[in-house]
Amino acid sequence: MAIMNVNPTRMEMNRLQTRLSTATRGHKLLKDKQDELVRQFTKLVKQNQDLRKEMEETLQKGMQDYVLASSSMADYVLEEAFAIPLDKITLDVQSRTVMNIEMPVLNEIYDDEQSEDRFSYGFMATTSELDLALNHLSSILPKMLKLAEIEKSCQMMADEIERTRRRVNALEYMMIPQLEETIDYIERTLDESERATLTRLMKSIDVIEAED
Repeated sequence: MAIMNVNPTRMEMNRLQTRLSTATRGHKLLKDKQDELVRQFTKLVKQNQDLRKEMEETLQKGMQDYVLASSSMADYVLEEAFAIPLDKITLDVQSRTVMNIEMPVLNEIYDDEQSEDRFSYGFMATTSELDLALNHLSSILPKMLKLAEIEKSCQMMADEIERTRRRVNALEYMMIPQLEETIDYIERTLDESERATLTRLMKSIDVIEAED
């Protein structure tokens, strides 16, 4: 590790010792932050895996029921069943702060005039499989929004972990060792200077005593 280009004075040593103390405290804080970020990230990844599995199972059930319904219904009946949407939904995007990271919060907002009917079609020409399919598929939207929220949060947290890791490594392997070596160099230089001064002083005393 290269020693910093500084004047080997006591004032400079005191200044570097202050910087070293600050860097050491900063390293500890950043390391604690990194550990907490990793813990939060691991928790989010587990939630992401569980929710994705749940959503895929629901989607699979919904598609199976839809395939059964479409196989026993005419195409024009299916088109008429989905021609008119039952509800109007708006996406509400908010945010929450976790470890100084602004993470998204996604919620669906249904129109105030939400219909009390569960389906937008009559039951005369449709089958129960279509009802089951729509029940499964309609429950996916909140899960999809939650999954998108978690995956975006994971991405943002992973970026913050990488930035924090680089700062921790810069302090741990560059700045702190460089400050320590520079302070050690100044201390050695000052000690040598004091010994040289003391030696000259003792020689001067010997010369004066010899002349007397």
